[in-house]
Amino acid sequence: MPLGPGIVAFGLLYGVMARQVGFRPWEACAMSLIVHAGSAQFTAVGMWQAASALPIILTTLVINLRHLLLGASIAPHLRGLSTPWKALLALWMSDEPYALAIAEYERGRGSHLYFLGANVGVYLIWPVSGLAGALLGRAIPDPAQYGLDLVFPLAFLGLLTAFLENRIGVAVALVAGGLALLGMFLLPGKWGIIVAGLLASGLGVLLEQVEEAWKSS
Repeated sequence: MPLGPGIVAFGLLYGVMARQVGFRPWEACAMSLIVHAGSAQFTAVGMWQAASALPIILTTLVINLRHLLLGASIAPHLRGLSTPWKALLALWMSDEPYALAIAEYERGRGSHLYFLGANVGVYLIWPVSGLAGALLGRAIPDPAQYGLDLVFPLAFLGLLTAFLENRIGVAVALVAGGLALLGMFLLPGKWGIIVAGLLASGLGVLLEQVEEAWKSS
Protein backbone atom coordinates (compact mmCIF):
# COMPACT_ATOMS: atom_id res chain seq x y z
CA MET A 1 0.00 0.00 0.00
CA PRO A 2 2.77 2.55 0.68
CA LEU A 3 4.00 2.02 -2.87
CA GLY A 4 0.50 2.36 -4.35
CA PRO A 5 0.38 6.18 -4.68
CA GLY A 6 3.69 6.24 -6.52
CA ILE A 7 2.61 3.50 -8.91
CA VAL A 8 -0.66 5.30 -9.62
CA ALA A 9 1.11 8.63 -10.16
CA PHE A 10 3.56 7.18 -12.66
CA GLY A 11 0.80 5.18 -14.33
CA LEU A 12 -1.30 8.29 -14.84
CA LEU A 13 1.68 10.15 -16.26
CA TYR A 14 2.50 7.27 -18.59
CA GLY A 15 -1.10 7.19 -19.85
CA VAL A 16 -1.07 10.92 -20.54
CA MET A 17 2.21 10.67 -22.44
CA ALA A 18 1.04 7.65 -24.42
CA ARG A 19 -2.10 9.49 -25.48
CA GLN A 20 -0.07 12.51 -26.55
CA VAL A 21 2.01 10.46 -29.00
CA GLY A 22 -1.06 8.86 -30.58
CA PHE A 23 -1.84 5.78 -28.50
CA ARG A 24 -5.48 4.92 -28.05
CA PRO A 25 -6.47 4.23 -24.43
CA TRP A 26 -6.74 0.48 -24.96
CA GLU A 27 -3.30 0.45 -26.62
CA ALA A 28 -1.75 2.24 -23.66
CA CYS A 29 -3.34 -0.29 -21.33
CA ALA A 30 -2.26 -3.21 -23.52
CA MET A 31 1.38 -2.07 -23.37
CA SER A 32 1.19 -2.01 -19.57
CA LEU A 33 -0.28 -5.52 -19.51
CA ILE A 34 2.20 -6.98 -22.00
CA VAL A 35 5.42 -5.08 -21.28
CA HIS A 36 4.83 -4.32 -17.59
CA ALA A 37 8.00 -2.26 -17.18
CA GLY A 38 7.50 1.40 -16.35
CA SER A 39 10.91 2.78 -17.32
CA ALA A 40 10.90 0.83 -20.60
CA GLN A 41 7.39 2.04 -21.41
CA PHE A 42 8.26 5.67 -20.72
CA THR A 43 11.31 5.33 -22.98
CA ALA A 44 9.33 3.64 -25.75
CA VAL A 45 6.65 6.33 -25.64
CA GLY A 46 9.30 9.05 -25.70
CA MET A 47 10.91 7.52 -28.81
CA TRP A 48 7.65 6.56 -30.51
CA GLN A 49 7.40 9.43 -32.99
CA ALA A 50 11.11 9.78 -33.72
CA ALA A 51 12.46 6.22 -34.02
CA SER A 52 11.68 2.97 -35.76
CA ALA A 53 10.85 -0.30 -34.02
CA LEU A 54 14.39 -1.71 -33.80
CA PRO A 55 15.98 1.21 -31.88
CA ILE A 56 13.05 1.22 -29.46
CA ILE A 57 13.37 -2.52 -28.86
CA LEU A 58 17.15 -2.36 -28.35
CA THR A 59 16.94 0.66 -26.04
CA THR A 60 14.26 -0.85 -23.84
CA LEU A 61 16.20 -4.13 -23.77
CA VAL A 62 19.23 -2.31 -22.36
CA ILE A 63 17.06 -0.56 -19.77
CA ASN A 64 15.60 -3.86 -18.61
CA LEU A 65 18.96 -5.63 -18.32
CA ARG A 66 18.84 -4.73 -14.63
CA HIS A 67 16.35 -7.59 -14.30
CA LEU A 68 19.30 -9.95 -14.73
CA LEU A 69 20.73 -8.53 -11.51
CA LEU A 70 17.37 -8.73 -9.75
CA GLY A 71 16.85 -12.33 -10.83
CA ALA A 72 20.37 -13.38 -9.82
CA SER A 73 19.92 -11.72 -6.43
CA ILE A 74 16.67 -13.44 -5.53
CA ALA A 75 17.46 -16.81 -7.17
CA PRO A 76 19.04 -18.37 -4.03
CA HIS A 77 15.75 -17.87 -2.20
CA LEU A 78 13.81 -19.70 -4.92
CA ARG A 79 15.77 -22.95 -4.80
CA GLY A 80 13.51 -25.94 -4.58
CA LEU A 81 10.69 -24.30 -6.52
CA SER A 82 9.56 -25.88 -9.76
CA THR A 83 10.45 -24.30 -13.09
CA PRO A 84 6.84 -23.17 -13.73
CA TRP A 85 6.82 -21.36 -10.38
CA LYS A 86 10.12 -19.63 -11.14
CA ALA A 87 8.85 -18.63 -14.58
CA LEU A 88 5.65 -17.22 -13.09
CA LEU A 89 7.54 -15.17 -10.52
CA ALA A 90 10.00 -13.90 -13.15
CA LEU A 91 7.21 -12.96 -15.55
CA TRP A 92 5.74 -10.23 -13.33
CA MET A 93 8.86 -9.30 -11.39
CA SER A 94 9.56 -5.57 -11.36
CA ASP A 95 11.51 -3.24 -9.12
CA GLU A 96 8.88 -2.76 -6.42
CA PRO A 97 7.81 -6.41 -5.91
CA TYR A 98 11.45 -7.47 -5.97
CA ALA A 99 12.35 -4.97 -3.25
CA LEU A 100 9.44 -6.09 -1.07
CA ALA A 101 10.14 -9.80 -1.60
CA ILE A 102 13.89 -9.67 -1.07
CA ALA A 103 13.40 -7.64 2.11
CA GLU A 104 11.06 -10.31 3.49
CA TYR A 105 13.44 -13.10 2.46
CA GLU A 106 16.30 -11.35 4.27
CA ARG A 107 14.15 -11.10 7.40
CA GLY A 108 13.43 -14.83 7.21
CA ARG A 109 9.73 -14.33 6.52
CA GLY A 110 9.72 -14.44 2.73
CA SER A 111 7.95 -16.99 0.57
CA HIS A 112 7.09 -17.53 -3.06
CA LEU A 113 3.45 -16.78 -2.25
CA TYR A 114 4.38 -13.40 -0.76
CA PHE A 115 6.51 -12.70 -3.84
CA LEU A 116 3.60 -13.64 -6.10
CA GLY A 117 1.24 -11.42 -4.13
CA ALA A 118 3.57 -8.44 -4.48
CA ASN A 119 3.86 -9.09 -8.22
CA VAL A 120 0.12 -9.36 -8.73
CA GLY A 121 -0.56 -6.28 -6.61
CA VAL A 122 1.58 -4.08 -8.83
CA TYR A 123 0.35 -5.78 -11.98
CA LEU A 124 -3.25 -4.87 -11.09
CA ILE A 125 -2.50 -1.23 -10.26
CA TRP A 126 -0.15 -0.33 -13.11
CA PRO A 127 -2.35 -0.96 -16.21
CA VAL A 128 -5.46 0.49 -14.58
CA SER A 129 -3.70 3.74 -13.71
CA GLY A 130 -2.21 3.90 -17.20
CA LEU A 131 -5.64 3.44 -18.73
CA ALA A 132 -7.05 6.18 -16.49
CA GLY A 133 -4.27 8.53 -17.59
CA ALA A 134 -4.95 7.79 -21.25
CA LEU A 135 -8.69 8.31 -20.85
CA LEU A 136 -8.41 11.56 -18.93
CA GLY A 137 -5.51 12.89 -20.97
CA ARG A 138 -4.47 16.43 -20.21
CA ALA A 139 -7.20 16.86 -17.63
CA ILE A 140 -4.82 15.22 -15.11
CA PRO A 141 -2.35 17.63 -13.51
CA ASP A 142 1.30 16.67 -13.34
CA PRO A 143 1.64 14.27 -10.36
CA ALA A 144 5.07 15.74 -9.68
CA GLN A 145 3.38 18.98 -8.59
CA TYR A 146 2.16 17.15 -5.48
CA GLY A 147 5.42 15.36 -4.80
CA LEU A 148 4.01 11.96 -5.71
CA ASP A 149 7.08 11.28 -7.85
CA LEU A 150 9.06 11.09 -4.60
CA VAL A 151 7.07 8.13 -3.30
CA PHE A 152 9.20 5.54 -5.12
CA PRO A 153 12.63 6.87 -4.08
CA LEU A 154 11.55 7.34 -0.47
CA ALA A 155 9.95 3.89 -0.31
CA PHE A 156 13.05 2.24 -1.73
CA LEU A 157 15.27 4.12 0.71
CA GLY A 158 13.12 2.75 3.50
CA LEU A 159 13.41 -0.79 2.15
CA LEU A 160 17.16 -0.35 1.73
CA THR A 161 17.67 0.07 5.46
CA ALA A 162 16.70 -3.58 5.98
CA PHE A 163 19.87 -4.64 4.13
CA LEU A 164 22.34 -2.35 5.89
CA GLU A 165 23.28 -4.81 8.61
CA ASN A 166 27.05 -4.26 8.60
CA ARG A 167 29.82 -2.02 7.28
CA ILE A 168 30.10 -3.94 4.02
CA GLY A 169 26.40 -3.42 3.27
CA VAL A 170 26.71 0.31 3.96
CA ALA A 171 29.81 0.57 1.79
CA VAL A 172 28.17 -1.26 -1.11
CA ALA A 173 25.05 0.91 -0.89
CA LEU A 174 27.05 4.15 -0.85
CA VAL A 175 29.29 3.08 -3.73
CA ALA A 176 26.32 1.88 -5.81
CA GLY A 177 24.47 5.15 -5.23
CA GLY A 178 27.52 7.27 -6.03
CA LEU A 179 28.33 5.33 -9.20
CA ALA A 180 24.72 5.48 -10.35
CA LEU A 181 24.68 9.26 -9.95
CA LEU A 182 28.00 9.55 -11.76
CA GLY A 183 26.73 7.27 -14.51
CA MET A 184 23.81 9.62 -15.17
CA PHE A 185 26.30 12.17 -16.49
CA LEU A 186 28.79 9.85 -18.17
CA LEU A 187 26.74 7.03 -19.69
CA PRO A 188 23.71 7.04 -21.99
CA GLY A 189 20.29 5.75 -21.01
CA LYS A 190 20.16 3.49 -17.96
CA TRP A 191 23.63 2.01 -18.39
CA GLY A 192 24.78 3.86 -15.28
CA ILE A 193 22.43 1.81 -13.10
CA ILE A 194 23.58 -1.48 -14.60
CA VAL A 195 27.28 -0.64 -14.34
CA ALA A 196 26.86 0.68 -10.80
CA GLY A 197 25.08 -2.49 -9.74
CA LEU A 198 27.76 -4.74 -11.21
CA LEU A 199 30.72 -2.78 -9.82
CA ALA A 200 29.19 -2.37 -6.36
CA SER A 201 28.31 -6.08 -6.26
CA GLY A 202 31.90 -6.92 -7.17
CA LEU A 203 33.11 -4.61 -4.41
CA GLY A 204 30.85 -6.39 -1.93
CA VAL A 205 32.29 -9.78 -2.88
CA LEU A 206 35.84 -8.43 -2.60
CA LEU A 207 35.18 -6.88 0.81
CA GLU A 208 33.64 -10.11 2.09
CA GLN A 209 36.67 -12.08 0.94
CA VAL A 210 39.03 -9.58 2.60
CA GLU A 211 37.00 -9.79 5.81
CA GLU A 212 37.08 -13.60 5.80
CA ALA A 213 40.85 -13.61 5.14
CA TRP A 214 41.38 -11.12 7.98
CA LYS A 215 39.35 -13.24 10.43
CA SER A 216 41.16 -16.45 9.47
CA SER A 217 44.64 -14.92 9.76
